[in-house]
Amino acid sequence: MAFHNELGKKGERIAQIYVRQQRYSILHINWKWGHKEIDIIGSRDNCLVFFEVKTRTGSLYGWPEESVHHKKRQHLQGAAEAFMERTGQTPAAIRFDIIAITFTDGERYELTHFEDAF
Repeated sequence: MAFHNELGKKGERIAQIYVRQQRYSILHINWKWGHKEIDIIGSRDNCLVFFEVKTRTGSLYGWPEESVHHKKRQHLQGAAEAFMERTGQTPAAIRFDIIAITFTDGERYELTHFEDAF
């Protein structure tokens, strides 16, 4: 597996632990719809949350959250609509969050959770 793929999977594992620690119920991990994927789908307090996880080893190519551009947001919104349609979910609210993870030195990292990012 390529380094960036390994790094992404590592970031997703860290994000899953974090999401559980924040008392979200995880409904799905890596839910796919066509070529689109939602990293984590969770819920808390009757709010359905779609998490996009981005991981980097530094800021040379920009911060992780900066890579969730307009087209990516549209894909996530379309996948979220498909998820709710297919599962019959009718939450009181939905939200799109970004979890940005930047590895600073070896195994050390900084995690930032952007609630209601878009």
